[in-house]
Amino acid sequence: MTQSRSVRPFYRRMIARRRDEPHRGATSLELFFDLCFVVAVAQAAGNLHHDVSEGHLGHAVTSYLTVFFAIWWSWMNFTWFSSAYDTDDDVYRITTLVQIAGALIIAAGVPRAFTEADFGVITYGYVVMRLATVANWSRAAAGDPAHRSAARRYAIGVAVVQLGWLLRLTLPEGWGTAALPLLIVADLLVPAVAERPGMTPWHPGHIAERYGLFTLIVLGEAVLATSVAIQTGVDAGDRGLWSLAAAGLVIVFALWWLYFDRPIEAPNGLRHALIWGYGHYLIFAGIAALGAGLVVQVDHERHTGHISGVTAGYAVAVPLAVFLLAVWVLQVSHQQRGAVVVAFPVVAALTLLAPLGPVPVHLIALLLFALVTLTVLRRRRDIRQPAGPQQTRGTSTGRP
Repeated sequence: MTQSRSVRPFYRRMIARRRDEPHRGATSLELFFDLCFVVAVAQAAGNLHHDVSEGHLGHAVTSYLTVFFAIWWSWMNFTWFSSAYDTDDDVYRITTLVQIAGALIIAAGVPRAFTEADFGVITYGYVVMRLATVANWSRAAAGDPAHRSAARRYAIGVAVVQLGWLLRLTLPEGWGTAALPLLIVADLLVPAVAERPGMTPWHPGHIAERYGLFTLIVLGEAVLATSVAIQTGVDAGDRGLWSLAAAGLVIVFALWWLYFDRPIEAPNGLRHALIWGYGHYLIFAGIAALGAGLVVQVDHERHTGHISGVTAGYAVAVPLAVFLLAVWVLQVSHQQRGAVVVAFPVVAALTLLAPLGPVPVHLIALLLFALVTLTVLRRRRDIRQPAGPQQTRGTSTGRP
């Protein structure tokens, strides 16, 4: 930045930050923003758990994926914009707080979306967040001539799509359902169209760090599920739940290890950024759904759920397989080689077979333990060998 940040003004011209800015880490405002999103993620995971335990599988999956899209997409757009244009003036802070308020409105609307298929409150919260984004992109268009075309496309594109979301609420139920995927696609297309004139100056290392931090947030939901299993076991005097909690803990630890085992390869170029950024929806949604699945398994063990043991097992296996395949595509296939690259999809396939066995969560824990062991051995072998091109491309946070 060319402007001094020692004294924060009420308003300053929003100019682009440097893509090669050193020591570009997450700010306290960004961390506060993430913290407030915990509420929305917890609401989505909690309602998914309830619906699956009651046997409403189709409704649970559809509602969860839709709700999580609103959460993820709002977070993602703030993250990429702040990476390029965080001026840290008072106006920017206020617009960020408005977006946080929108996130809390989204969280408040999650139960109605699951129980009544009423997405009205979520839509209002989503629009609040996105209109604050329009204000930020308008500021960027005025303050950054080099990227004015892209900023204007963002501002116009986001505004038009938000009008579509509001109009959807006035449509009959059938038409509203049909419009939902169209509006989601329209939202997803805005960055692809807006960035064509020239990419906005987001910081690759900063983006990778921010995605890693949000991964930790959704991992927190899985940690909470494990804690619930332990508490339930203590209260009920059920030693079987202690065993389930231990297996769940191994799974959560393995997910953290597998995602952060190597430095996160920062996105580079528009195509890579879109695939990498959008693909993380599967990672985030998969981890949060895994936490819900572990609580479903507790319900099954205590005979309070209304589903079979196989279905309860798949509540854990399916989101875990999604996570493994997404990490394999976005990170492992580009950064690693040898048996590890093959092992990820193999373990994902075996995970989907585990619910057919007697103790699915324990089998899945063993599979992940084996996969982590293999990645550790591979990394130790790579350390003893000269680094190749694939081992030096990533720039981000994580273990060396």
